[in-house]
Amino acid sequence: MIRPRALFALLILASLSAVAQEPPATDQSHIRDYIHNAWDTLSRSMYDCKSIVDPKVHQVPVLYLPADLPTPPAVETMRKSCNVDVRHLPRVIQAIGEVRPSELPVEGLLYLPNRYVVPGGRFNEMYGWDSYFILLGLEHEGRRDLAKGMVENFFFEIANYGAILNANRTYYFTRSQPPFLSSMIREVYEHPAPGAQPDKQWLARAYDYAERDYALWISLEHRAGTTGLAHYEDLGEGPVPEQADDSSYYPDVIRWLLAHPGDHPEYLVTGPANPTPAQAKQLAHTSCDVTVSHVCALAVVDGHRLSAAFYRSDRAMRESGFDPSFRFGPFSGSTVEFADVGLNSLLYKYERDMADFSTILGRKDEAVVWTRRAATRRAAIDKYLWNQDAGLYTDYNFVTGKRSTYHFLTTFYPLWAGASTLAQAAAVRSHLDLFEQAGGLQTSDVLSGVQWDAPYGWAPTTWLAVSGLDRNGFHDDAARIARKFTATILDNFLRDGTIREKYNVASGSANVKVATGYKSNVVGFGWTNAVFLQLEDILAELAGTLTTR
Repeated sequence: MIRPRALFALLILASLSAVAQEPPATDQSHIRDYIHNAWDTLSRSMYDCKSIVDPKVHQVPVLYLPADLPTPPAVETMRKSCNVDVRHLPRVIQAIGEVRPSELPVEGLLYLPNRYVVPGGRFNEMYGWDSYFILLGLEHEGRRDLAKGMVENFFFEIANYGAILNANRTYYFTRSQPPFLSSMIREVYEHPAPGAQPDKQWLARAYDYAERDYALWISLEHRAGTTGLAHYEDLGEGPVPEQADDSSYYPDVIRWLLAHPGDHPEYLVTGPANPTPAQAKQLAHTSCDVTVSHVCALAVVDGHRLSAAFYRSDRAMRESGFDPSFRFGPFSGSTVEFADVGLNSLLYKYERDMADFSTILGRKDEAVVWTRRAATRRAAIDKYLWNQDAGLYTDYNFVTGKRSTYHFLTTFYPLWAGASTLAQAAAVRSHLDLFEQAGGLQTSDVLSGVQWDAPYGWAPTTWLAVSGLDRNGFHDDAARIARKFTATILDNFLRDGTIREKYNVASGSANVKVATGYKSNVVGFGWTNAVFLQLEDILAELAGTLTTR
């Protein structure tokens, strides 16, 4: 882990209060048992019938294998016992986008060789950024084989599907997710089995895959103009197929835009509900293709449809993992125009990780290259994303040349990634009041009605913010926020026996009332389980510090 191992800077009164409020051991035992058992209940594999089910689409389960991979015996067994249609992809894939979802007559699951942990609920596949936080939980509980197997699955995706995908479904063939692979490799490498030494041979193999993954993020499609930074981009067109289980989402977006005619009217175009062939051909350019997408056909309200540009950013927003928020316009409909603080912080850490891996592997020349890349990116982060006047890291619209004024929790990512100076970290920390609520950190300070804005708090952003504060010496803040968020998780667990995808941190409740977008609060939940354990470690270290005084 990157955070310090001691919380020596806590205020005495706050520390004593934290100890006094420690929940009963029985409560802690019950939630830890739940988390311990959840790694198995949330595990999936290619010989398990429940792995194939996709709640997001309604069809007979299909499993796709790489074009050149003979059918493994486990898959053949599952085909017979689970009534699964097993098919091969039409050709070998070298890079993302070489096979389009529209080429496949039926959507399906993509084969992975190793067992993996899914988030839960409707998310019944292995996700790109969820898996990093899940891996932290697995490492915490000594499930090293499962953790390593998930990283190996990402290697398999790079080799056979062209990239780390949003998740292993065919409709994710056009995008990735936030780049955490180097962080996952570091976790596995630095935490070998008890008594074993870190495996340099495995690291060398992992390094090669990480280079291929990194190449995606510096490709032309992901370059944020001439800034030297990156932005999110999906290679597909039109609405995403996985919204088929929420047919009201895109119409809800249209209704919101119609109710707010002065807010990004360019997101809308005119288009009938039942277009003629000529009208459908035109809509395929201005909006989406109603002849190939059922989701597109339903995305119409009173003669209005969403523009093709909106759909491009809607897809890019999903690559970011923050789907949706109002961070990049309503429903993030301008995502592709922004160099993102979070993404570029992750890439800075990626470059630093690769420099370290190169050094370990004795590749000195390559270490110099990675170090130079990191330094260049940090300079660009300072130039475009650091707002000295605001004392915050903010996103940059490289199309208009303007900084965003939207307060978003990714402002703490540079602290976690090691990209901030102590002065910058202190300035960001001074704005905690924008995000801190009774139950933890809200993702933004905007009440937009969607799930990645106020008043909702999430495990991954909370962990990166807390870890970033801790890394930069703000241990009292880190512990206070850890206490708040774990209390929210525990209180709600004691109420209904579940751990959820997200929480209302203003009320400290799992009762989430999202107006538009994903309206459910999924039970599971992989990354929340893992982050609870990580935050509990911080609080345990506090208790240990006090008992030695």
